[in-house]
Amino acid sequence: MNRTDRSPIKAPPLRTPGQSLREERDRILDEKLEPPFLVALLLALIAGLEWYRSYMSVPPMPWVYTVAALIAGLFAFWRWRRYRPLMRSMRLGIHGEIVVGQFLERLRESNFQVFHDVVGDGFNVDHVLIGPNGIYTIETKTWSKPFVGDAKVRFDGDRIVVGSHKPDRDPIIQARAQAKWLRTVLEESCGKKFEVRPVILFPGWFVEPLPKTLKNLWVLEPKALPSFVKQEPETLGLDDVKLASFHLSRFIRLHARIEPRSA
Repeated sequence: MNRTDRSPIKAPPLRTPGQSLREERDRILDEKLEPPFLVALLLALIAGLEWYRSYMSVPPMPWVYTVAALIAGLFAFWRWRRYRPLMRSMRLGIHGEIVVGQFLERLRESNFQVFHDVVGDGFNVDHVLIGPNGIYTIETKTWSKPFVGDAKVRFDGDRIVVGSHKPDRDPIIQARAQAKWLRTVLEESCGKKFEVRPVILFPGWFVEPLPKTLKNLWVLEPKALPSFVKQEPETLGLDDVKLASFHLSRFIRLHARIEPRSA
């Protein structure tokens, strides 16, 4: 089947800390642990059915098991077809967040603190930057690009148009809500009000230059972010950077203890 879209990520992301261990763990689970348990479960089920037939003098019922196998097979195929686009979208999103995250790590050289995957109540902020030039929440949108046709992102201050269509879920509302949430978290935690600017990044897309009047929200390609940030005045001293970073770190650790997440 011919695909009409493509990944915007031109090269795979660099490897992340602990990735080899996670891959080896997943390989052991998939190849060494799950197969024998599944075989043992299947054999236990067959043994149970045979003991049932033996005690109850039940004749063989191949048609019953054949129909059950067909139903199970059709259900598995339906489930695979249903979740295949979601899994592909999730894989693309993971690659995009890793690429952007590794790119943002370079800002540590400019006294920025970088946080990834900050979890809130039923949502997450992909990345947070805290540095002398301000505090930023970053939403990464790694969306497939068309093989042919319009592959630009346009933002006029009111709406975002990706390619030739407007997204069903407005990322502007999402990004502004994330910035407002982080302002509230920091104010409640350290008792100080910080300005937080929302940013939306589209890896691999051409984002048309923003009008100079748009300062409260940026829609950018990741490579443009450092220059935008460094053009901002230094509004936070190092003490404020450390204060905000400390309280956000504490929030992240507290949230992780309350709601453990799998590795």
